[in-house]
Amino acid sequence: EGMALLLLSLEPRCPMGSHTHRSLCLQVLGTWCSISMAADDMRQIEEDGDLRVFMQSIKSLENGGLKFSFHFMLHTEGVDVAMVCDKTDKSREYTITYLGENRLQVLEADYLRYVTFRLRNFRNRTETQVLALYGRFPELKPSFLDRFEKLCKSHGLGPENIVNLSNNGRPHCLPASSLGKGSRQQKFILLLQFWSPEV
Repeated sequence: EGMALLLLSLEPRCPMGSHTHRSLCLQVLGTWCSISMAADDMRQIEEDGDLRVFMQSIKSLENGGLKFSFHFMLHTEGVDVAMVCDKTDKSREYTITYLGENRLQVLEADYLRYVTFRLRNFRNRTETQVLALYGRFPELKPSFLDRFEKLCKSHGLGPENIVNLSNNGRPHCLPASSLGKGSRQQKFILLLQFWSPEV
């Protein structure tokens, strides 16, 4: 019943457009937790990596774009960030301007359980590929992790390229090192508005 109410609340937010895009909205909107990430450049997703993020939620925008709300670690402090990406002409693909140009693709989505994204970052004539697995809950069954590992393998990423971000149900899916600091922890919100140059 709770999930049915969630879907009813999400459906009006999906922008008008193709049936495929409306279906995608229903699949990816709502609350998510970071489970695993994989990259061909591990520095990007290791501790303090530029692309290591802890997902909170995804919302749909009227123009067909998506708004991601997530945490990342900045000098050992948790930072809340809202990031907007634009829809492209290709199905399930979005663009982001952040540390270079980025192409974001929805690889798989099951609104009850998980969603998998692929990010291709182009910076200084170098391409970095990142795959991210998000779950509706802080942990997923091993079968979903195996599925993610196979998906990574199909994109040229082995088990050594995967990091586990699941943290046993801690609030907001933040790493343990960022919790329990009380008044010593800085809390601030950044609104990063990204766009693709008009042609």
